[in-house]
Amino acid sequence: MRARRSILVMVLVTVVLAACGGSGATAVPAANGETYVSAVLGTGYEGALSVRNQLALGILGLQGSANEVTEEQAAALLPLWQGLRGTTRSGASAFAEVDALLSQIEETLTPAQLEAVAGMQLTQDRLGEWASIQGITLGTGSGVGGGMGAGRGLSDEERATRQAENGGVGAGAGGAGGVSTVLLDEVISYLEGR
Repeated sequence: MRARRSILVMVLVTVVLAACGGSGATAVPAANGETYVSAVLGTGYEGALSVRNQLALGILGLQGSANEVTEEQAAALLPLWQGLRGTTRSGASAFAEVDALLSQIEETLTPAQLEAVAGMQLTQDRLGEWASIQGITLGTGSGVGGGMGAGRGLSDEERATRQAENGGVGAGAGGAGGVSTVLLDEVISYLEGR
């Protein structure tokens, strides 16, 4: 518990320092709304996911491999991902705060883990495949989906009930916003189970 508090304090200090110590330049968000630039995870290939979604889907993709997240890493990563979820859900996420969290997530992963995620070349199509496996339907604004782990072992009727309870998860016009939220929830669930 003490380690989690220390991490949260470090996150807050980093955010405050990032907000106060800038050169006056304002970060310009990319087309996907993200300003964070990774030295390892590129977004220049066709259909590339945002760095945040590459990290999330990549961490899930490392399960069962030699590069799987360790228990110690999971303990350090969990509050960072929870912080990202909090900023996403509040709708008040500052670019500096999100960037600081993403930077700390990358720093917590080993170079081998980051290279493995980069090697996955994660795209919107791969996210769509993941969503399909989870039982999430990508729509055109009124899509239907579920919550954390939606679709696992559920009948069609049970899945529909869960989707209704969760208000549905749609891709929205031209994006996978709802799926990104479910992806965040799934990473947090995975880290909690480590």
